[in-house]
Amino acid sequence: MNRFKIFPTVLALAMGLAGCGTASTTPADKTPISAEANGTFAGEGSGKGGKITVNVTLDQNEIKDIQVTESHESGVISDAYDIMRQAMIEQNTPDVDMVTGATLTSAGFRTAVEDAIKKAGVTLKEKKVTPHAKQEIDETYDVVVIGAGGAGLTAAITAAEAGAKVAVVDKLQMSAGNTLISGAEYAAPGNWLQKEENIEDSPELLAEDMLKGGDNLADPALVKTLAENALTGAEWLRDDVKVQWTDELMHFGGHSVTRSLVPVGATGVELISKLVDKAKEAGVKLYYGVRAEKINMQDGVVKGISAQALNGDTYTLHAEKGVILATGGFGSNPQMVEKYNPKLVGYKSTDSVADTGDGIAMAEEIGAQLVGMEYIQTYPLCDVLSGGLLYVDDARLYGYSILVNKEGERFVDELGRRDVLSSAILAQTGGICYEVMDEKAFKKAKIEENHGGEVAYLMNNHNLVKADTLQEAAEAFGIDAAKLAETIENYNKMVDAQTDTQFERKSMNMKIEQGPFYIVAATPAIHHTMGGIKINTNAEVLSTENQIIPGLYAAGEVTGGIHGSNRLGSCAIADITVFGRIAGEEAAKR
Repeated sequence: MNRFKIFPTVLALAMGLAGCGTASTTPADKTPISAEANGTFAGEGSGKGGKITVNVTLDQNEIKDIQVTESHESGVISDAYDIMRQAMIEQNTPDVDMVTGATLTSAGFRTAVEDAIKKAGVTLKEKKVTPHAKQEIDETYDVVVIGAGGAGLTAAITAAEAGAKVAVVDKLQMSAGNTLISGAEYAAPGNWLQKEENIEDSPELLAEDMLKGGDNLADPALVKTLAENALTGAEWLRDDVKVQWTDELMHFGGHSVTRSLVPVGATGVELISKLVDKAKEAGVKLYYGVRAEKINMQDGVVKGISAQALNGDTYTLHAEKGVILATGGFGSNPQMVEKYNPKLVGYKSTDSVADTGDGIAMAEEIGAQLVGMEYIQTYPLCDVLSGGLLYVDDARLYGYSILVNKEGERFVDELGRRDVLSSAILAQTGGICYEVMDEKAFKKAKIEENHGGEVAYLMNNHNLVKADTLQEAAEAFGIDAAKLAETIENYNKMVDAQTDTQFERKSMNMKIEQGPFYIVAATPAIHHTMGGIKINTNAEVLSTENQIIPGLYAAGEVTGGIHGSNRLGSCAIADITVFGRIAGEEAAKR
């Protein structure tokens, strides 16, 4: 849950009349008087990416079909529609469970269907569903992966491409881990865009930045492995998985140079959608809605897992070569957060609901060593209401905006380390900061294009203001308008000189001068847990005695020791890719 969002239009289908009875299709703005409705009715809701419209086909007051006619959700997020559609038709009601991991999309889809039924002017009779007959599934694979996020899918694909028979289990109903809801920027030293822009970089410089950014508390060997393999991993995503990258780079705090690749759409949807497609193409078996509960051992060697599905089915999955843990961190587990860092009690979280520390707990039960559990990172610019990561903030990462406090003053290097930024924001009036940009920045950063749903949500909740004048925008938040104008005048002079005399900011790529102006309110929220399971450079899990636990591997946020006390932005996607590939390779050849 790096950084969160979504987006192309789902295929629009024109639904014909059902032809039953005497009722005809009803226009969206009229309500039929009949007690029975046959035909197709339009409804509208709002999801994560914005407006969702549907056509609901009724036949004698039974839902026969639901088609999405407009949506700005894309990739795996739109899978939530299919899951809920099936349940709604089966139960003859829109009142079905939402898809965990796609809550806003699910709620918007449900609202759209409810709207269509309301316009039909009828009350549906819910059907009783025959209870599922629980089954006991016992299957054997070469490699079993726990977690269908970025690290898990990467590991699974790599193992499958090496010839292994692979299964992946995930407790959610779709691939909805932190990678999906992140910005998915990727720190890749020496990448193709850097070469075009004549930016000098190297794995050694990335490693140096990461070690320094984590207060030299990371394992140097793990950092070196990540840095030396980051570019190869990015190229693998581009060439093998077919992930599309934009033609611009971002500069995150703590990095010496601009080196972070940005996926098309500026979210993790591009990565996860392509990884899921590649996993299926590689023959990986994906079990969604199946929660791993135990790692099974035999004579001191990991031999598989026990799991249980949402429908009550139990699974015993044998792993001839190994089990790979890729379950993410614990940022969405308040009890674990409090246990390891009581200072963060009460903080909201940007993380996936799946990030509850399951893999860490399972590994600890069989003697795995944990490291750095107290190191929990907050992301500095998050929604003041939900804690969700803000993508309007993309402008800052391109060097197009500034942060000010209630008094209208800059107070920090906007591209500093995340922990430094978070602490600085919390020290301001109300623990809130305000990101300021102009129309040129808003367009150049493609805020509306990539994150239109978020823009609408923030504006509806008055946490993002667009105004013709800077004074009007400032007054909407009670910011000292005169001081803000002075701050921006001084900042623009520093942009001209390309020298930040206040905070030594490295990237100042645009003045703030052309209205309309935008201001968004933000505050920190829990974003990444740097601590977790200890691994070696082969992604093998180590015991409390520092011995390899045979047959057990781990990759991604479930591991510890890679980022020290603080993770630099865009290093997580490099982390999950590099160690996901290593875990898959090592498990497959065991």
